[in-house]
Amino acid sequence: MGIPPTFLSANKLLFCLCLIVYSLEGFFSAAQSHQLQHTHTIHVATLLPSSVCTSQGWDKNSYIPLVHKHGPCSQLHQHKPTPAEILLQDQGRVKSIHSKLANASNLGFTNAKHTDLPAKDGSVIGSGNYIVTVGLGTPKKDLSLIFDTGSDLTWTQCQPCVRFCYKQKDPIFSPSLSSTYSNVSCSSTTCTSLNSATGNSPSCSSSACVYGIQYGDSSFSVGLFAKEKLTLTSRDVFNNFLFGCGQNNQGLFGGAAGLLGLGRDKLSLPSQTALKYKKIFSYCLPSSPSSTGFLRFGSARISKSVKFTTLSTIPQGESLYGINIVGISVGGKKLSISASVFTSGGTGAIIDSGTVITRLPPTAYSALRSAFRRWMKQYPMAQPLSILDTCYDFSKYSSVRIPAISFLFSRGVGVPITATGILYDNGISQVCLAFAGNSDESDVTIFGNTQQKTLEVVYDGARGRIGFGTAGCP
Repeated sequence: MGIPPTFLSANKLLFCLCLIVYSLEGFFSAAQSHQLQHTHTIHVATLLPSSVCTSQGWDKNSYIPLVHKHGPCSQLHQHKPTPAEILLQDQGRVKSIHSKLANASNLGFTNAKHTDLPAKDGSVIGSGNYIVTVGLGTPKKDLSLIFDTGSDLTWTQCQPCVRFCYKQKDPIFSPSLSSTYSNVSCSSTTCTSLNSATGNSPSCSSSACVYGIQYGDSSFSVGLFAKEKLTLTSRDVFNNFLFGCGQNNQGLFGGAAGLLGLGRDKLSLPSQTALKYKKIFSYCLPSSPSSTGFLRFGSARISKSVKFTTLSTIPQGESLYGINIVGISVGGKKLSISASVFTSGGTGAIIDSGTVITRLPPTAYSALRSAFRRWMKQYPMAQPLSILDTCYDFSKYSSVRIPAISFLFSRGVGVPITATGILYDNGISQVCLAFAGNSDESDVTIFGNTQQKTLEVVYDGARGRIGFGTAGCP
């Protein structure tokens, strides 16, 4: 006896319905998986600051530990500024960079004495966020210096403080106790090289060369231009390193002993050590102030996953590191921003370790903000925080989901920004999109240090390229 045709038809219909349901389940599952790939899930509790330092124990023969100067891994123990104060200082740095690249008037430093306040020179602000410890002199004295790719001259406070020295954690360096210290002659061509490194003409004290540099927030250092033995690691020691021995110093340096200049000028650290390192250095900024990153010189141990894009030169700012941004994606979708937006006015973009918040052309920022707000519409917004106008209140959530953001550079290099690089918080009730717009389309775009967190960033000055690798440090 055969099966009734109606029964067969019913079973076929049921089978087809099952296939449709199964296919739809697979479709929605794939769609959900695709969405998860383009989002970050953040546990809100992780936004709260930690008081415990998690050290990665970097090999000190190859790496210089790098820490946030206001975090528990720092030994400075100075006043910790509020997020709003940090953003205010950051705005001062950005204004200084914009002023410098706009070729603002420079009043110079000619014939000033080493105890005098230097005239404004348009240099970028000196109060960066991260510090490294290096050795200076014989015997070696360890000094905690601000790490800054936007500055060229390395300097530290020196005894005697002829006019003024701000309070620092380390003992102030004393040249008279070092057997390898010597002043640079006022009449030497080396003294003249201060012009490009500081933006000021040097002066003389007796026969000694005197430098003076003032930053965008009116912080400054004035003193003797000198030579000394520099110790980076136990294996890397350099004689006759040119640096500033500051005898009149004031400003927002947060207890650090001075500044480590990693710019592109011939007096910068990468240039002075070029015979050994070929102008190659790399770093990783940690995900939080309670973790440690690293600074490393030379090409050894660079990750094979690092992808390189072109390093460019910025008009009026040849010591800065220019990069070619061609786009931004949010949630896996490239925003409708023309690449020409990032080169308006002919200034292009730079990468800077001392700028906290990435600054974008108004057109680009508006597109980024709109896309981010669409993704975040389910969360209640909070009051703006200084320059940050897209903030949220996460106090009623245990976890939140935010869209992934990536920057696109020339040569087809895409750089994903970590969740800690997308947000800047003032507690869980005021968590903000960590980007801001410039006031004018012609202002230089700045790729700041918040967005660089956990990336392995490689500077290859000799070959004119800069590389990015993911998961460089926790």
